[in-house]
Amino acid sequence: MENASRGGIALVGFDADDTLWRSQDYFDEAQAQFERIISRYVDLADVGRRLYGYEARNIAFFGYGVKGMALSMVEAAVEITDERIAATDIKRIVALAKELLRHPVELLDGVREAVEAVAARHPVVLITKGDLFHQEAKVRQSGLADLFRRIEIVSEKDPATYARLLEEFGVPARNFLMVGNSLRSDIAPVLELGGWGVHVPYHRTWVHEAEVPPIPGRVRMREVAAIDRLAQAVTELDALASTGEQTKGVDA
Repeated sequence: MENASRGGIALVGFDADDTLWRSQDYFDEAQAQFERIISRYVDLADVGRRLYGYEARNIAFFGYGVKGMALSMVEAAVEITDERIAATDIKRIVALAKELLRHPVELLDGVREAVEAVAARHPVVLITKGDLFHQEAKVRQSGLADLFRRIEIVSEKDPATYARLLEEFGVPARNFLMVGNSLRSDIAPVLELGGWGVHVPYHRTWVHEAEVPPIPGRVRMREVAAIDRLAQAVTELDALASTGEQTKGVDA
């Protein structure tokens, strides 16, 4: 790729959930409904915290996404209520999961224009994690699939996963830039490999993604308050990558 030969950004990756379209809002509403169901049996102020404990432990078994959350809610409901929860309420919890899987795909304001602006100068790929069927459906419904050269749905976003993908893409980490709302999943792993990142915060963050490890190489990242500033940030980092310079990162 031309930019790789001159040392610049040769490939830009985009996260999907809460970067391109709304997602966490729906999960938060499902959790609120779950807590209302459980409140009929117990008076606990920390139901949400306890539910996350089940979700975190179950990631290794069920992965990320709606199905993992649903199974964790069922397990939590049974144990928190000491097995007193009624079958009808278990059915309500399962219905919450089905409703989550059917939620509409709502693009965030300015997303298509932002992706198109970046794609006009760099090849772009989509890298998202979660349930395969659900993510595939959301990509189709988004109307953005045609903008991406490749769409990758992975089980985890860690340095090993990004390293594997970059090897498949034939792009060194130093020529790769990732865009996303999660410092933990989208930015930190890529910076650790020597790549670049643009953080686009979302107003809601799942507690798991809020647990951010130390981030190396912050000089190779930018944070933008709105997606319409993305192209400018990518251009700035591309210039730094092209010259090999690593100046102190500043918010865009």
